[in-house]
Amino acid sequence: MSDPTPAVEIRDLVKDFKTSFRRQMLRAVDGVSIRIMPGEVYGLIGPNGSGKSTTMKALLGLVAPTSGSCSIFGKDSLKTDSRHDVGFLPENPYFYKHLSGAETLRFYGKLCGLKGKELEDRIGHLLALVDLEGARDRRIGGYSKGMLQRIGLAQAMVQRPRLLILDEPTAGVDPLGSRQIRDLIFKLREQGITVFLCSHLLEQVQEVCDHVGMIFRGKIVRAGRLEDLIAIEEQTEIILQDAPAELIGEIRALVERSGSAKLVRTGKPRTTLERLFLQETSRDDK
Repeated sequence: MSDPTPAVEIRDLVKDFKTSFRRQMLRAVDGVSIRIMPGEVYGLIGPNGSGKSTTMKALLGLVAPTSGSCSIFGKDSLKTDSRHDVGFLPENPYFYKHLSGAETLRFYGKLCGLKGKELEDRIGHLLALVDLEGARDRRIGGYSKGMLQRIGLAQAMVQRPRLLILDEPTAGVDPLGSRQIRDLIFKLREQGITVFLCSHLLEQVQEVCDHVGMIFRGKIVRAGRLEDLIAIEEQTEIILQDAPAELIGEIRALVERSGSAKLVRTGKPRTTLERLFLQETSRDDK
């Protein structure tokens, strides 16, 4: 059985821009290759200015590659029909502030050719999906940053895309809003939708992505399955629950007798401030 067509395939992408200084060329992306299969959640991570957004813009056909190629489900990304199955959320989406959430989705739905009952059903479904049913008639100008990002995700999904491209989806969003957006990404993965996101927030990428690419100064410096990338090959982790001190002592002595292994540390597993904050604030909602 042949492999399915990749949802995203970027081959040896190079993008140069002219600068105002003596008309020199600036290489923003330097030989980037990325392959994303259908249903995967892929995270492209790197510092600001590393080439993340330029790579996404080239994939969307918003900028033409200097060399190399980009394709979406086997179609050249420079051709208009390659974008029929794509939803996009830019880092700072702009919406008409005088429109309500429902009116915003209705506007984008009509641009995608939806109308009548199909459009209204789609609006209701999307508002429920992003947990904005209670704000459907509120003007966008009164939305918080997290709500704006979620309505942005809803508009990106109006036409039922098979690929969703997200540029810094949780930038400027508080921890509760970030959790809602990440939960939504989990739902999309369960539905078989491919997600390609870029971010400089490493912990958030670690929570949602199957595969990760690390970009630095326009080059991919590391890429692969998340579990493989974060595994420390020379260490083995054993997690015990309700272990008495005597058992810990026996394990420590056994390790020392082996002569070939070294006990690196013992102690309680640690959480993160973000998880602790979400745990404590969720108690108040019950």
